[in-house]
Amino acid sequence: MRIAVVDDDYEIVCFVRNAMQDFGHSCDDFPNASKLLAALRRDTYDLLLLDWHLPDISGFELLQRIRADRSDATGVIMLTNQSDKDAITSALLSGADDYIVKPEAASVIAARVEAVSRRSRQGHAPDRYLDFGEYRFDRLVEVISINGEAVIVNRKEFLLALLLFENLHRPLSRGYILETIWHADPTLSTRTLDMHISRIRTKLRLRPENGIRIAAIAGYGYRMERFAIGDHR
Repeated sequence: MRIAVVDDDYEIVCFVRNAMQDFGHSCDDFPNASKLLAALRRDTYDLLLLDWHLPDISGFELLQRIRADRSDATGVIMLTNQSDKDAITSALLSGADDYIVKPEAASVIAARVEAVSRRSRQGHAPDRYLDFGEYRFDRLVEVISINGEAVIVNRKEFLLALLLFENLHRPLSRGYILETIWHADPTLSTRTLDMHISRIRTKLRLRPENGIRIAAIAGYGYRMERFAIGDHR
């Protein structure tokens, strides 16, 4: 899981980053809200850990800005050294998924992160089959069917297509996709991703005239889009 930590306290950042890495997560850190917002324009994260008190704007205001984008369902946990119940309630009502009162043990932070991640996955069927309209993904044999017709794909094509379908209308950065599917350095320059996108576009008939497409986002990555046939531009 890719995690971003926003906190201007270097000791806290190091502690949280090391804890996340010890539990197998990739972690980037940012000293203020502006740095994170700039990063979100070029990259994708599974979870954000936001400090309540930041040097430029408050963590609460940062949370509101993130949640103002209705397409962004990224999990958010607030980090706070206060136990003000009214403030915590406001954060939860504004879209935070959980909060952690500092200081806290690494194992507890990891458990809260996993709990938020697990809840965010509950919308996806845990069973063998995942259905997205006429598309069916068989996770046991890694086969994709369109209206019952099996399509031959390799393992990376299957995983890439499933990632895009599970994040319908959500922009995914190239770095995020490369790290999630290929476990590669997100800064790695490669045509591998583009070739796989081209293949699944063709194999799965992901074309505007069929009401579904993979849109390339210049300087960022890709987004799967579904729309009424004839509505695309």
